[in-house]
Amino acid sequence: MATSTRDQDTDDLAILQKIEEANRLLEQDRKSVKSLVSISSLTVSGSSHKSSNSGHSRKGSDSSSISSRISNQWSLNEDVTGSVPEDSWVLWGQIIADWDNYAKKKSNSLKGFLPESLVSMVSPETDTLESKYNLKEVVRKGVPHHLRPIVWQLLCGANNSESKEMYAEYLKKSSPCEKGIRRDIARTYPEHDFFKEKDGLGQESLFNVMKAYSLQDREVGYCQGSAFIVGLLLMQMPEEDAFAVLVQLMQEYRLRELFKPNMMELGLCMFQLECLVQDLLPELSMHFQSQGFHTSMYASSWFLTLYTTTLPQSLACRVMDVYISEGLEVIFKIGLAILQDNEEELMGLDMEGMIRYFQNEIPAKYETEPEHLLNVAFQVKMHQKKMKKLEKEYTALKTKQNEEQVELRRLRSENRLLRQRIDNLEKETGTLADRLIDSQVRQAQAAEEMFIVKRELSGVKQRNSSFNQQLEEAQDVIIKLQDKTNRNSVISDMDTTMKEGGKGVF
Repeated sequence: MATSTRDQDTDDLAILQKIEEANRLLEQDRKSVKSLVSISSLTVSGSSHKSSNSGHSRKGSDSSSISSRISNQWSLNEDVTGSVPEDSWVLWGQIIADWDNYAKKKSNSLKGFLPESLVSMVSPETDTLESKYNLKEVVRKGVPHHLRPIVWQLLCGANNSESKEMYAEYLKKSSPCEKGIRRDIARTYPEHDFFKEKDGLGQESLFNVMKAYSLQDREVGYCQGSAFIVGLLLMQMPEEDAFAVLVQLMQEYRLRELFKPNMMELGLCMFQLECLVQDLLPELSMHFQSQGFHTSMYASSWFLTLYTTTLPQSLACRVMDVYISEGLEVIFKIGLAILQDNEEELMGLDMEGMIRYFQNEIPAKYETEPEHLLNVAFQVKMHQKKMKKLEKEYTALKTKQNEEQVELRRLRSENRLLRQRIDNLEKETGTLADRLIDSQVRQAQAAEEMFIVKRELSGVKQRNSSFNQQLEEAQDVIIKLQDKTNRNSVISDMDTTMKEGGKGVF
């Protein structure tokens, strides 16, 4: 019995030595590691880990210290929904201490560098041997709250990220997205103590990280949903660590594709989820279709915010644990679990009722039953071949739609050109019509003037004829008068001659 006790003490000392070694390996977050050592030591000696008061924040960082206080307050909520077993703190301490060795392995197996006694602490006796040595299963059972700042960075590879060094440089620059970020800051966790104060430290920290990422990835820039993810990270760790984790999530976990301006990846996720609902929950799918309740109306925020706006915050942390460990597949599983678990209630609601149910009832329901949702989600079976097939179908569909869009744009372009030609022809026709009308008016005016002229000419002709007749008559009279005058003159001459001749006679 004494020998057994000495062996146990030897194992405990070995564990403590490896945890102390983690202090040197993880200098970037010393207080978190100190917390780990303190908690692990208390666990080995039989004391409760709840007596630990240390946080994760860096010295000299006000935002980090406040973030630590907020996260400590949040941990109380986690204790209500279910505490992490004491022995898992020892297990996670060993995982963190030996992380460099683990990271060199090609699989997620813990076998080979963790003692069997530690692994069995987390896995029930009924678990398979394979699951006992699987990091995924350990993460599914929950990461201790105060270790999340370290574990999340290790899981996603942000612990040694160069992004941390770039963060301070980004803060010195300005971003074209600053106005949009400022506008949405107040709408991000408006009820949370850390973020609700206008221009407070929480909002400034959120602004800094979002601005830095908009400079890091100018194609994506800023998208509103990402602020909730950043807010969740800031509740756990300092700004530069949150930024490094965000960069990894964006680049390595397909989040960046979701936030691209064309949101092609989000469309793919909506298509895949809709097809999965049709296969696994056909009656609910038919009900959604009959109500015109499209997948994007309830599920887009699941993918864009990783359930931070849908589920209680303590449960959202558990989702983040699993997401960083398993990737985007878990978002599908939790979504299907929500639909499966609430199918009966949703079947009796119309579209507006379902919207209210997703907004109000679901968060309240899983406030008290977080483990139930996760257990249901972990039972959901998804086949990668099926997802790849759906991806190909979606790609083919989008290709066809793009071709149709290209043809539609071509037809629209031709139609626009034809409309322009028609407009030009209408303008030309209008001009010609105006000219024709003007010509017709001028012709009518000319005809009228011609008629007047002809009428006046006719009158002139009549008067001229009358004048000619009068002239002829006058000429006749003149001729007659001339003849008469001539005769009278002859007679007068004859009389004169005769008188002059008579005088000569006499």
